[in-house]
Amino acid sequence: MLNRELLENQLAEFPLYAYGFINPKTLEFTQRVRFICQSECPMYGKSWACPPAVGSVEECQAKCNGFAHCLMIATITEVSDISDIQESLATRGEHEDLTDQIADLLRQQGINPYVLSTEACAACERCAYLDGKPCRFPERMHPCVESHGINVIPAMEELGIPFISGENLVTWVSLLLFTDEK
Repeated sequence: MLNRELLENQLAEFPLYAYGFINPKTLEFTQRVRFICQSECPMYGKSWACPPAVGSVEECQAKCNGFAHCLMIATITEVSDISDIQESLATRGEHEDLTDQIADLLRQQGINPYVLSTEACAACERCAYLDGKPCRFPERMHPCVESHGINVIPAMEELGIPFISGENLVTWVSLLLFTDEK
């Protein structure tokens, strides 16, 4: 079982904007978010971490709903120009590192989280998906939240976490889904 007090003490040591625990069944899944992946993301169809490889929105929802808990973590990064997408994306690495460290905290408690983060996976120079082969590093590959069709804004509102946008601030969000029964 998760020692939540220990985890929360550990989370307090990280430079997180906010975190909270929610029931995965309260996450909002929508085709509108998936459409953004399909129409605007250059990684669509090129990675195991992206659609269509992750499955339909309905399949992603069923997978996420199979977990008992979801830990949402959020970080904020300041950039000089919020409209410069390359500058904004360049700040994602720090959030990804934190996500991996927090997933390791859960693993130290015997919990294997399903991690959704902010990227289309950059573990390999060329994704095995393009060659019809299985992922080489499934433990390092984290699908992005949006790939699953998840709108994080309602979950943040449920947790009382304001979504900060504009003013040259980028908000990054990861979801770590898990079941802690042994």
